[in-house]
Amino acid sequence: MEGKIKNPKFKEFKDKISKASLIAIKNMGFKQMTDIQSEVLPKALNGDDVVATAKTGSGKTLAFLIPAVESVVKALADSKQGTLCIIISPTRELATQTYTVLQDIIYPHHESITATLVIGGENRKMQSAALAEGVNIVVATPGRLFDHMRTKEFDYRQVNCLILDEADKIFQYGFEEDLKQIISRLPKNRQTMLFSATQSETTEALIRSAMKESVQSINTNEDNDRATVEGLKQGYVICETEFRLHWLHKLLKKTQNSKIMVFFSSCKSVEFHHEFLSNYCNMPVLCIHGKMNQADRTSTINSFYNADKMALFCTDLAARGLDIPAVDWIVQFDPPSDANSGQNSAGSGRGRSSGSLAPARREGVPRLLATRQNIPRQVRAVGSIHRFEAEDEQSHGGS
Repeated sequence: MEGKIKNPKFKEFKDKISKASLIAIKNMGFKQMTDIQSEVLPKALNGDDVVATAKTGSGKTLAFLIPAVESVVKALADSKQGTLCIIISPTRELATQTYTVLQDIIYPHHESITATLVIGGENRKMQSAALAEGVNIVVATPGRLFDHMRTKEFDYRQVNCLILDEADKIFQYGFEEDLKQIISRLPKNRQTMLFSATQSETTEALIRSAMKESVQSINTNEDNDRATVEGLKQGYVICETEFRLHWLHKLLKKTQNSKIMVFFSSCKSVEFHHEFLSNYCNMPVLCIHGKMNQADRTSTINSFYNADKMALFCTDLAARGLDIPAVDWIVQFDPPSDANSGQNSAGSGRGRSSGSLAPARREGVPRLLATRQNIPRQVRAVGSIHRFEAEDEQSHGGS
């Protein structure tokens, strides 16, 4: 880190960022830009198309919200009206989080700017009414947004800024056709920004189809291109399949004064383990997955967000982009299908990451953990659950 040039402060961009936005950013507690913000903002505020790859927790939400708001400020000053900016997120939870940060920027600092949240599981008529009034900024999930675009009430002909957050996951969650239709219907003369924790063939194809040839590419995942929060310690446990539930129970008991997220491979697996450990083992556990209704999902995320100590069982739904503070442990109960999935789950927290794996997966573990990450020295290969418990007690001084 020695010799690294400090990132600029937001106030140094006072000729590019409106006074109202600078006041909002200051009130949010931010003074100096993160790496992704210092790289993206000069280009995005200049109106360039931007493709940015950044690890979860890097500050990318502000990196695209500030240019989004400023593009609307300029459009309103030019007497333009209606929907001017659309921000698309792959999940309802991420869209809600983005909308919450957006509100911190525009209310009450930008009195003339309006915004709405358009996601599945919420009242469609209320959304339609807001869109019909020509709300300036729309934060949405792809499916519900496309539903509204097929109605006469939503006029999106004035949109001059499109932002795709966690773009690779938009495809992975089955919204490829919806997204293609959305992009094809929007005005061609617009600014497009694409943000993601990783790049893939699908995102490359999206870049070619949706963005200008002069697109600015930014990668702040540093030299080894890892997408994991710096300083995160990773390890794994090798145990027989029949002992995995026992291992999880032991870990929850040892971390009952901590905040912990446990990722499972399916909704049914989340439900089974949540019901078993909460009802039969009296463990304080919350759960969230894609088959829950929106009210329950929102309530669960809010409860976990505000908790000082709690366990949350979830699918990948909760992994992408959500910035949940003070998470001590990330556990991948089922091994991720690829390194990127594991990285993004780990990125939701700020502590140590641990996985529980069956013997059949032993050979692939070091390769999986080391893929695009310079972390082999941090990995602990633990032979059994009993040895894991002993090592964990020693590392915490027996506490």
